[in-house]
Amino acid sequence: MTTKEAANRYAAQHVSQWGERGWAVYNPHGKAVDELPVIYGFNNGGRSGWMSAKLITEDGTSLGGHCCTAECYMPHDLGVVDGSRPDRHEDFRKHYPDGYRMEFVGYDAVRGHEKLMAAIELANAKDTQS
Repeated sequence: MTTKEAANRYAAQHVSQWGERGWAVYNPHGKAVDELPVIYGFNNGGRSGWMSAKLITEDGTSLGGHCCTAECYMPHDLGVVDGSRPDRHEDFRKHYPDGYRMEFVGYDAVRGHEKLMAAIELANAKDTQS
């Protein structure tokens, strides 16, 4: 267990290292970036120290998740930040071989994000069909 001060210091260092990078884009055919399908990373809630980070495609396919101690780590841990988690991008490229772009949605913005909510509805519809 660490102190609150140490945890805050580590979080600040993490944000300093990764926070200035943009969201990852895979664009092998040089399409306009806004035409690429989106893979959303988002904070699905939980409690401090045990938060649920999720990945979902705009077509409603789940691409995994991660347990995080704080929301500030989620974009990196999910592979949303450019240069992070190349292992996850192997799976992303299998799903979208012609390209994709990443976007992270924080907990407070999830319910108001129409496109993310549409992806979640598609995922829920898939679940009820299986």
